[in-house]
Amino acid sequence: MKDLVEYVAKSLVDDPSQVHVTTVDSGSSTVLELQVAPEDMGRVIGKSGRVANAMRVLVRVMATKQGKRVTLDIV
Repeated sequence: MKDLVEYVAKSLVDDPSQVHVTTVDSGSSTVLELQVAPEDMGRVIGKSGRVANAMRVLVRVMATKQGKRVTLDIV
């Protein structure tokens, strides 16, 4: 899932070298933290948060298929 988030984010931003995804395990769930350059934050979030929500849906679907609980935070 980390690879999927990283791939999608790098496809959206102007500076792919600034994209970093970290995994934080917290008990029964996992949190993926996405960091991008400040000037690319608008591209990742999208208008009214549509791009961010679409990425979260993709992560949630993959996690459900694997029987896990994963959330995506954009830092």
